[in-house]
Amino acid sequence: MKRQRPSRKTAVSGGASRAAGKLRIIGGDYRRRQLPVLDHPGLRPTPDRVRETLFNWLGPSLLGKRALDLFAGSGALGIEALSRGALEATFVELTPRVAALIEQNLATLGADNARVVTRDANAFLAGTPSAFDLVFLDPPFKKGLAAPCCEALERGWLAPEAFIYLETERELDARVPAHWQLYRETSAGETSARLYRRSVLAQ
Repeated sequence: MKRQRPSRKTAVSGGASRAAGKLRIIGGDYRRRQLPVLDHPGLRPTPDRVRETLFNWLGPSLLGKRALDLFAGSGALGIEALSRGALEATFVELTPRVAALIEQNLATLGADNARVVTRDANAFLAGTPSAFDLVFLDPPFKKGLAAPCCEALERGWLAPEAFIYLETERELDARVPAHWQLYRETSAGETSARLYRRSVLAQ
């Protein structure tokens, strides 16, 4: 869809954003629906192939679950989760224009079981926690954000056996809590994608 960039989402440095492409929902109730994506530095949806692999891993475990999409960007992961039966989703996105488009796309779909928080992800995680069953964590690359966010999630943001999807630059040796068990992993280009399952028994 776009030239390869180092991350799915970054903060805005200024200037207007404009519609650039389309996000295609690949499964569930909103299957084949296409939504606009802003032209923004570092902003791109997780590729269709990676999303399809991820949601095949998750399968029916999504049904009735609460999802958190941190560094939401296009909102592709959280919207796909809603499409496939998640009970609700919270999208956390720093950039106001990008967050506004997520809200617009949710309204277009009629998805009233979602909310968008325009806030820095670390500031959000420093707030009052609420446990989620599934967390999508795809921070900007080469910013050192993955490990601190993984640690912060353990402060009440995760259900006992939550799934955590972590997308990072391929060369990064991701540090996660010891009781997060690697469930599946794949890679595409410069990106590594890992799905962890939290195990309270392993603590």
